[in-house]
Amino acid sequence: MIVVPVKEGENIEKALKKFKRKFEKTGVVKELRRRQQFDKPSVLKRLKMEHAIYVQKLQQVEE
Repeated sequence: MIVVPVKEGENIEKALKKFKRKFEKTGVVKELRRRQQFDKPSVLKRLKMEHAIYVQKLQQVEE
């Protein structure tokens, strides 16, 4: 459960922004979207490999 302490006299928009930030950090929405669709293990493996190649190329460019 997310708790956002609101100080006396604090603007409600500011408190709402704090809540949204905390909610985003929990990753609930991201996890929900990930679970809505089933991906085959082979597809996940391929995506993971493509990402690793991409990161490796970025690191090589920096050097």
